[in-house]
Amino acid sequence: MKKILLTGFEPFHKSNQNPSQEIVKEIAQDALLSQVQTLVLPVEFGRAAEILCKKIVEIQPDVVICLGQAEGRSAITPEQVAINIDDARIPDNSGNQPNDNPIVAGGPDAYFSTLPVKKLIEVIEESGAPASLSLSAGTFVCNHVFYAVQHFCRDKNVQSGFIHVPLMESQKDEFPGLPTLNQEVLVKAIKAVIKALS
Repeated sequence: MKKILLTGFEPFHKSNQNPSQEIVKEIAQDALLSQVQTLVLPVEFGRAAEILCKKIVEIQPDVVICLGQAEGRSAITPEQVAINIDDARIPDNSGNQPNDNPIVAGGPDAYFSTLPVKKLIEVIEESGAPASLSLSAGTFVCNHVFYAVQHFCRDKNVQSGFIHVPLMESQKDEFPGLPTLNQEVLVKAIKAVIKALS
């Protein structure tokens, strides 16, 4: 059975919750998923990637699945490509707000996910959740971590990639009018992803 590292993010901006953190916390408590190690990352450019890469060195996973919040999306969206740019509409949790900065100076313009993204869409849909392919992980900390992990794992025998998840129903009041999914549905979908990648 493959060793899997699953990451999420803490809440950011003015939010009190982050669905990726809640999914990770719930999966961490599932005794049937002993092959999964979990990590909640700070929403900070640079620091989040440093913590993640250090954890990869420490535990030597076979698969890295990074999760992040995507308000406005109505489906769970495996990301196809990470781009080499930090460009923040809002500051991160440390107050940093980069403007058109490369993530890795001189690095490739982009990296593709090494997760089987189209297969994962089928797996997520079979679990009962909506899913679709995303071709943009944005230019905030989610994309930063996605690019950094692909760069770090480029010469390693590690499958890695990023999946964005919608807001949870418990965030409806905080994000009025935006689509949400039940937390149970989100957790079930990510468990199905883990099973498919194990």
